[in-house]
Amino acid sequence: MKPQGIAVLGATGSIGVNTLDVVARHPERYRVVALSGHHQVDRLFEQACRFSPLYVVVADAASANDLQGRLQEQGLATEVLHGAAALERVVSLPEVDVVMAAIVGAAGLPSAMAAARAGKKILLANKESLVVAGRLFVEAVRQHGATLLPVDSEHSAIFQSLPHDYAGNLEASGIRKIILTASGGPFRQHSAEALLQVTVEDACRHPNWVMGRKISVDSASLMNKGLEVIEAHWLFSAPPEQIDVVVHPQSVIHSMVQYRDGSVMAQLGSPDMRTPIACALAWPERIEAGVGSLDFFSMGNLSFEQPDLRRFPCLGLAFDSLRSGGDAPAVLNAANEVAVAAFLEGRLRFVDIAAVVEATLAGVSLSPSTSLAALLDKDGEARRFAVNKVGSC
Repeated sequence: MKPQGIAVLGATGSIGVNTLDVVARHPERYRVVALSGHHQVDRLFEQACRFSPLYVVVADAASANDLQGRLQEQGLATEVLHGAAALERVVSLPEVDVVMAAIVGAAGLPSAMAAARAGKKILLANKESLVVAGRLFVEAVRQHGATLLPVDSEHSAIFQSLPHDYAGNLEASGIRKIILTASGGPFRQHSAEALLQVTVEDACRHPNWVMGRKISVDSASLMNKGLEVIEAHWLFSAPPEQIDVVVHPQSVIHSMVQYRDGSVMAQLGSPDMRTPIACALAWPERIEAGVGSLDFFSMGNLSFEQPDLRRFPCLGLAFDSLRSGGDAPAVLNAANEVAVAAFLEGRLRFVDIAAVVEATLAGVSLSPSTSLAALLDKDGEARRFAVNKVGSC
């Protein structure tokens, strides 16, 4: 069997690192054709030395020149490219069969869209591709014969719990609800008063998962779960009234599907991203991921709670934006990215993230964009509005 060529976008982040860990366990199945990172040149150098890709993509020319020289000294023929256009080029290569789309934020949208238009098998870890441009992205996947598989642990769990022939119709498949589980983050038991005092370090200390700083803050505010609600809508053709969120602090049940006859199908496992990555890579086969089996005798009790939208309003704002439609989810995402960046830089309180998002949703036009360029323009408009709002908080 010829190995599948894989491009790992966002290779230096946690998803990218875990993807390469799984790939390394199956050299007969996968060959790394391209890697991308932003500014972590040292890590990219190590990855390139290990996997010998044809291409590596970095953010700027200076980083590209530095990395190219270092790789040449090692006798590697890897070509180092830079910039957004290079990302779109490498995902469209004929040698690439599979694209791991793991660039954080709206910055990952153009390359993911290029992979869809090139008809690739897309392992989607960049939820913003669907949050910002859900309709356009799904249309591109369908029109160009691409395959879209979710990598988020929650959406992978739903995917695995749906009928094997699910075709996007909940009613025809006897499905009552899709249920996304949420850990509740590090502030699940904090009072409203305590949330006024939380620090960046507090927000980035997730109780169950090892993640990047931005997604850790989103998890702490429950915005990450809100973005996943929007993503689930597009992945599974689920209206907002048929998507529920349940806080499950142990992160053992990764999500569930509730059927009309009262049955609930759930996917359980350790909180390790290599499981959903391996599932998407090899589907419908199952391959070794380096993850131990769940020990039912030591995991203790499983508990469930309703999310508190008063203390964590970001989740409610995400549901509202999905119901509003148009460009509302794109505006929500842009404002949140600006607000989270400001919080991480110490310029905004944690509790004001939701305030910036809410104000931006109220202050920017939400009419639907009909092209990716128009959506990115709206994204820029929302970011400018949010930056001004951060300055007034």
